[in-house]
Amino acid sequence: MDGNLNETARFSIPKEKSKANEVLTRVYASMKEKGYDPVNQIVGYLISGDPTYITSYNNARYLIRMLERDELLEELVRFYMEQNDTTPPPYEEADAATR
Repeated sequence: MDGNLNETARFSIPKEKSKANEVLTRVYASMKEKGYDPVNQIVGYLISGDPTYITSYNNARYLIRMLERDELLEELVRFYMEQNDTTPPPYEEADAATR
């Protein structure tokens, strides 16, 4: 830092795969390997909280229960937004009045 207190310093660390990413990837692979539709089964679990939607094969059920469902949803939303490079349109008060 050069001593200029009027500028914001940038701090960055290398991005690492999140624990949720790793768990979802392993659970997805286990579900697929056992012949299930992994997307439907994971959605069923996320909506209901019922772990029986997830196979116990390869400890997938144990792994997915290590994380809170909101952590898994957060990872899914983050990944979707990053992959689709979505930038929301600017908010305008005129738009709000028509809603």
